Amino acid sequence: MDIFAEFRATVLAALDAMDLPGEIKTAGVSAEPPRDASHGDVACNVAMVVAKQVKQKPRDLAEAIAAKLSDDVRIDAVEVAGPGFLNLRLSKEFWQSRVSAALKASADYGKAEIGTGKRVNVEYVSANPTGPLHVGHTRGAVFGDALASLLEFAGYDVTREYYINDGGSQVDTLARSAMLRYREAHGQAIEIVEGLYPGDYLVPVGQKMKEHFGDSLLSQDEEEWLPVVREFATEAMMDLIRADLADLGVVMDEFFSEKSLYGTGLIEEAVSALESKGLIYQGVLEPPKGKKPDDWEPREQTLFKSTEYGDDVDRPIKKSDGAWTYFAPDIAYHYNKLQRADELINIFGADHSGYVKRMKAACKALGDGTDRLDIKLVQLVKLFKNGEEFKMSKRSGMFVTLRDLIEEVGADVVRFVMLTRKNDAPLDFDFDKALEQSKDNPVYYVQYAHARICSALRKAPEELAGLATDDSTLAAADLSGLTHDSELALIAKIAEWPRHVGQAATAHEPHRVAFYLYDLAGSLHGLYNAGQRDLGLRFIQADDPALTTARLALVRACAITISNGLRILGVTPMQEMR
Repeated sequence: MDIFAEFRATVLAALDAMDLPGEIKTAGVSAEPPRDASHGDVACNVAMVVAKQVKQKPRDLAEAIAAKLSDDVRIDAVEVAGPGFLNLRLSKEFWQSRVSAALKASADYGKAEIGTGKRVNVEYVSANPTGPLHVGHTRGAVFGDALASLLEFAGYDVTREYYINDGGSQVDTLARSAMLRYREAHGQAIEIVEGLYPGDYLVPVGQKMKEHFGDSLLSQDEEEWLPVVREFATEAMMDLIRADLADLGVVMDEFFSEKSLYGTGLIEEAVSALESKGLIYQGVLEPPKGKKPDDWEPREQTLFKSTEYGDDVDRPIKKSDGAWTYFAPDIAYHYNKLQRADELINIFGADHSGYVKRMKAACKALGDGTDRLDIKLVQLVKLFKNGEEFKMSKRSGMFVTLRDLIEEVGADVVRFVMLTRKNDAPLDFDFDKALEQSKDNPVYYVQYAHARICSALRKAPEELAGLATDDSTLAAADLSGLTHDSELALIAKIAEWPRHVGQAATAHEPHRVAFYLYDLAGSLHGLYNAGQRDLGLRFIQADDPALTTARLALVRACAITISNGLRILGVTPMQEMR
């Protein structure tokens, strides 16, 4: 349970008990941690929001609400501050009860219900199947996968989806590049001309083609071998992509082929849906703003009235020669997704920013006019090693691959580091810092907090024979001994977890989970360090089994919270670290 939502409801119940006249709108009422911790535990703006509606002064109304809350055993004190803010100070008993709540909920601690009954489709990666995934794809993969897990934790029915761009000219280029490697596998000298894919990753594809087709393709004309090689090479690349994603901990629910939209009536169906709303017409677009290309000439095309839904210009969906534009299958794909989900989230690279308005316009037009599509742009990643920017990959010949990253630092480090910045902010990935064992390395700092707790839980029964450390025993412990400021600070941070889950899920921002875990780990390390200075604050007190059990309950609740957060990020909680 989100304690801030809990006390917001408590305050509103006190307001309702005052039997004030008229209908009171409370949507703007919030309960949250005060900016200054010295002001209390929960700050509420209810009087500021409601006073004008009930024709009272905010401070007078706040004083009246405070009086209603005075008998609540969970609250030690209610103070009216400034123009009428309510500051609640919660009892130590209430904070102590949060430890038991976390232990009892265990793997479900922090789960929200904001997505209950809602289907959400998260499309991410969706890289062209023309080569291995690179570092840019990696960030999008991690962000999309963590967001999908976060939404599941918040109660949504989530579909993870990859859109295979196998309907464009790039797969013909792939086929021609793979054919060269096939010829090379047969001992022929080859020249990889500009425009083809030069990476060594196609060498094994050529070998597999030789094993599968023998020399039967060598004598064929391009028009014969092209469709065959295109299908074979595309599937080989998708096998490579699936394997790389799996090693990163990413498993898709759906792989949707662009090719499946052609010749099946799906594009025509989507266009017909727009046409029925009067959104399709024949027209001539203006030349691009700022300059007129030498080869530009006005041509009548089939256009979509995307400007009626917030786009800058109307968009062509069919060329003057009758062929579909690239936009047409994308419209059809999203029309299909809108029938399968209540909400859509697309994870795009930063270079797709110009595509956002037209795609959102299409989804609004195809739906009920509401904004059911959220597009998250993922900014670039710069890699650094030994203080210098790191660019090349022997494997690809052109870029650093996802595989390179995993082999260098491991999937857990890759995932956590990729989430230490908001998705639309550039990210510097420093290999040296990613492996550093210090507070400056967030993944180590969080993992070490979890491992430190596991170590204490292992050692306690050795130092106090017969001491039980299972969750059910710890959940029933007497927690009244947890009164030190460092202990209460850790409890308060643990109690914030459900609120952070709800906020991160609502904003579609999984990086908030990483930030929270770093702060939580700081509170745990702070308590541990206090025990290094004051032996009476150590987790294990050999002469006091009851206090030891209480402290183990506290740190175990912290470990559960860390584990739940890391599970959302797709990172493994460490049991021990060197």
